[in-house]
Amino acid sequence: MFKYLQALRKKAKQSIVFKMAVVYVVLFSFVLLIAAAVTNIAFAKYDARFDELDRTMSFVVSRLQTHQRQPFNFDEFARYSKTMIVITNISKNETIRYGEIVEDTSRRMQIERQINRPERRMTIKIVSTEYADVPLKGRAAIVFVFTLVVLLLSAVFLGSRSTKKLLQPVYTMTQTARSITANDLSVRIDEKDSSDELGELARTFNEMLDRLEVAYHKQNRFVSDASHELRTPLSVISGYANLLRRWGSADPTVLEESVTKIIEESENMQHLVERLLFLARVDQQTQELNPEYFNASELMSQVLQESRLIDDAHTILEQIEPNVMLTADRALILQAVRAIMENSMKYTPPGGTITLFCGLQDARVCLGVSDTGIGIQEKDLPYIFDRFFKADESRSRLAGGTGLGLSIVKWIVERHGGKVIVTSEYNKGSEFQILLPELTVEEPDDVTNHIENDAK
Repeated sequence: MFKYLQALRKKAKQSIVFKMAVVYVVLFSFVLLIAAAVTNIAFAKYDARFDELDRTMSFVVSRLQTHQRQPFNFDEFARYSKTMIVITNISKNETIRYGEIVEDTSRRMQIERQINRPERRMTIKIVSTEYADVPLKGRAAIVFVFTLVVLLLSAVFLGSRSTKKLLQPVYTMTQTARSITANDLSVRIDEKDSSDELGELARTFNEMLDRLEVAYHKQNRFVSDASHELRTPLSVISGYANLLRRWGSADPTVLEESVTKIIEESENMQHLVERLLFLARVDQQTQELNPEYFNASELMSQVLQESRLIDDAHTILEQIEPNVMLTADRALILQAVRAIMENSMKYTPPGGTITLFCGLQDARVCLGVSDTGIGIQEKDLPYIFDRFFKADESRSRLAGGTGLGLSIVKWIVERHGGKVIVTSEYNKGSEFQILLPELTVEEPDDVTNHIENDAK
């Protein structure tokens, strides 16, 4: 219980709402205490004077009720006690006033009694010449109200200054936000002296700036790399076009070489643009999935036949289990497998072996490609799925790689709720495994609806 109270108190101390509440409670409590003290003193003085009037009345009544031989000077007694004594003889209808004469007694503190004896019937009134009938009236009331207003305004002023000091991080954040430009995202808010909600806001703001800076640099790098990749085929096409214009028509060899290179680079550029457009749709979240129930074994056999038709420099083997069923976007899965297969053909020296395999692994569909190629260094493995990343620039350029294929593969697989596992040993080969959730149902339409719901 004690630890809970300590934690609660610590949390409360770190709350700016608590701090502001404390400031205003203290200031206004101070004003209220002063007002209460002044009021209490005024009423205490009023009660004390009323008690004095009551004692004065008792003394006067006792003097009038007893027959004493020596006369009593009521006038001097009234002036000494700061009262006006009014004695009215009801039998004779006579009124005598002693002390300072007060014409209007309606607003004065006063007390009245009667003596009802057969031989003496009279009314006695004691009127204070010093106090009004209620405390804090007249000038005293004006001074009190004025003082109270001054104290309240002072409390508001001091509370505003304290609140402004507490909210200083907000002004700092405003200035920092205004100083941030697209060319400089390195500005951060000092958060070391903040331990309340504003400190948490400053940390969140800095974390947001960190993410924006990383995203901005990635975007710049993406644009720069895309421009560089497009510049190379355009330069080649332009060079061979100029060569054709000068000597192509007269030299069949130059003509054939130029046309072949122009077609090749145009295809490379088209391939690159298609991948860039795919990634643009991914970034804009407009790339859709069209799941269907299909035979993954047949898909891998299709990739096998295509690869053998276009590649006679490698030995392409298969380890494909029959009738492995899968519910996914067939076109995207085919694109992912082709991209991995394309990498293996590019980075496996002639005479090497490439193996396609398909089967079930831990209740998941496993589609994979292994090769005896150049492999990937361990330091590069964490980055191979980054856009435009190339482990070896010279060999990537020689093989015609753009560094986009594996980033597309990763998105396709993860969008289907799967994962890509890569194992590689430098200069010995690599193995890529695509693991996808296996959904076995009797009605393909039901599975399609299920996958669409999961995708959403």
